[in-house]
Amino acid sequence: MKEIALHIMDIVQNSITANATLIEVFLSVVRRDNTISVTIKDNGKGMSREMLAHVTSPFVTTRTTRKVGLGISLFKAGAESSGGNFSIDSEEGKGTELTAVYVLDNIDRPPIGDFAGTMHSLIVCNPDLDFLIQVTIDGHEETLDTREVRQVLGEDVPLDLPDVSAWLKENLDEIFPTEYAMF
Repeated sequence: MKEIALHIMDIVQNSITANATLIEVFLSVVRRDNTISVTIKDNGKGMSREMLAHVTSPFVTTRTTRKVGLGISLFKAGAESSGGNFSIDSEEGKGTELTAVYVLDNIDRPPIGDFAGTMHSLIVCNPDLDFLIQVTIDGHEETLDTREVRQVLGEDVPLDLPDVSAWLKENLDEIFPTEYAMF
């Protein structure tokens, strides 16, 4: 994939398919350490130990419509091709956590891309799910938690209403400004 944000979208779709109700996305850029880290954590159905042992292979998928599953394997390959690393942990009934660490100045590392736009799309297209989004750039941390948004707005106000959607996009753009997209 051409952008890390697109990997994030693909992995979050896996979380949605796994019936997660809370999806946490952590993005961290630490220039001093020369790293970009992405962690995606969900409370979905999780994976068996057998599935976990093989899930990074492109020829393993739980889908019945095709015999390949490229999302996790491409996420892993992208991190490793930049000199970084990848880890995944999952427990049936508890959820899954994936972390990809990219080397910031490696020529093979894709740009982060439109992280704010990607997260906005995921939230408004899945208004019944909760998202915790945390962006840390060189120690400066910003967070958007849809559970807190729901507390302020009230549980009966959908997150995909035009005014709410616009407010979410504005806040996500503040958390991850467009000038960071080429990191």
